[in-house]
Amino acid sequence: MKESFKVCFCCVRNFKVKSSEPPEEIKNLFHDYSQDDRMSADEMLRFVIQVQGETHADINYVKDIFHRLKHHGVFHPRGIHLEGFYGYLLSDFNSPLPLTREVWQDMNQPLSHYFLYTGHNSYLTGNQLNSNSSIEPIVKALRNGVRVIELDLWPNSSGKEAEVRHGGTLTSREDLQKCLNVVKENAFQVSAYPVVLTLEDHLTPILQKKVAKMVSKTFGGSLFQCTDETTECFPSPESLKNKILISTKPPKEYLQTQISKGSTTDESTRAKKISDAEEQVQEEDEESVAIEYRDLISIHAGNRKGGLKNCLNGDPNRVIRLSMSEQWLETLAKTRGPDLVKFTQRNLLRIFPKTTRFDSSNYDPLVGWIHGAQMVAFNMQSHGRYLWMMQGMFKANGGCGYVKKPDVLLSNGPEGEIFDPCSQNLPIKTTLKVKIYTGEGWNMDFPLDHFDRYSPPDFYAKVGIAGVPLDTASYRTEIDKDEWFPIWDKEFEFPLRVPELSLLCITVKDYDSNTQNDFAGQTCFPLSEVRPGIRAVRLHDRAGEVYKHVRLLMRFVLEPR
Repeated sequence: MKESFKVCFCCVRNFKVKSSEPPEEIKNLFHDYSQDDRMSADEMLRFVIQVQGETHADINYVKDIFHRLKHHGVFHPRGIHLEGFYGYLLSDFNSPLPLTREVWQDMNQPLSHYFLYTGHNSYLTGNQLNSNSSIEPIVKALRNGVRVIELDLWPNSSGKEAEVRHGGTLTSREDLQKCLNVVKENAFQVSAYPVVLTLEDHLTPILQKKVAKMVSKTFGGSLFQCTDETTECFPSPESLKNKILISTKPPKEYLQTQISKGSTTDESTRAKKISDAEEQVQEEDEESVAIEYRDLISIHAGNRKGGLKNCLNGDPNRVIRLSMSEQWLETLAKTRGPDLVKFTQRNLLRIFPKTTRFDSSNYDPLVGWIHGAQMVAFNMQSHGRYLWMMQGMFKANGGCGYVKKPDVLLSNGPEGEIFDPCSQNLPIKTTLKVKIYTGEGWNMDFPLDHFDRYSPPDFYAKVGIAGVPLDTASYRTEIDKDEWFPIWDKEFEFPLRVPELSLLCITVKDYDSNTQNDFAGQTCFPLSEVRPGIRAVRLHDRAGEVYKHVRLLMRFVLEPR
């Protein structure tokens, strides 16, 4: 079969098109586990256990595989041929991730023991300066498994009602009631685990009271309320199923923040302003505080008292949610990494993008995760590598929006030492071997001239680990020129110190010597979820939507397992 590309009105370039065929190693494996060019059910079971590492498999498991292959026309009563075996390896039921979206982690620990799928400015459709506000991004986020939704509340032009908007910008406004309604309607469509509604409010006590009534009326019995402000431990996700939690600063702390605001960036000056504000608020009439609003709050957001020096001290009698920008996090990670880990063992830490990310871009989420930050808030309307990492992380645990933090972040060493993710002395626990054989499907999901006008694409793949600094690494294959079905047959090794905090990231691009290389697919998933063996890895587009046909054939081996 030939493929023709018209260069000009009188010149045509012809290329011989290869078909998708098994790599040599796959052929050899088939022959090792078959007889007379057919693989029986018993032989397939032996392959599934020994090569794929599926020790739970039995003959019924293999019969189910054969039954599925029967619908693809590659099944024979006495077993499968090489074509059927290769079809099985590239099929959706040979995914590197668990086939069923089941929650398998312990969900009975305090909320602080989990990473939460967290959104930032959840109502914005585009950039942070002049894009539209809408309920649609909220709906999309919840249906993708996001569990933390953020709304900014401001007085409307008349000052008599609260509305949702990004203050100080040209972004449009959205009706608060509409936002609350879509949260109620979509909160538990894909996950029964709790939704946290973080309210960044800039309201007067009168408007706070109005908002309290709206929230109570809208959510009714699904609203979780905890009036005890001195809670020593957060409840568990399991105990909060189908509940909506409100998280914001209590009214008095909000007043302190407003009074203490100023242009100064000096930490000692800011600390004094907060102290003065506390005294001023103590003198306020109790009736000026919206008690109804205060009583809605089940996760109390605290001030960053004491600046960088003291903000992580914590209170042994009370747990809170602390928010800080990615810049604060980076500074603390360099100087007080173990203190961050210790703080997040009991308290919640929310990280948000720096204010100069006008284009709604995102930051490296691993900086927060490896230090225990539970709420790494992202602009979900954006695209790019960091969002792919966010989407990959929350493929874990059945996609329920909650991923349990590994023990290394939750328990201290035998002598009380706290984990330091940036330590240069972390021992190697395991080695991940990743082999990338081939890929297919681009010719079915893309137009003939999508990558190159005058020839088939020149694909190469990048395979990397994102995790603690010592584990982070990336490699790339050679370029397979003029091929819709590239064969790379390349193996990479990753020595890992903290595999439980590692993400496997894969990107495919079309090489172009004259212009920017064309994107051809990506995927990312937590190493803790990967099934060993030879697997079909489906690729996604820039927005994270899975392609219909594009996939890679890869092998994953952990030594020791």
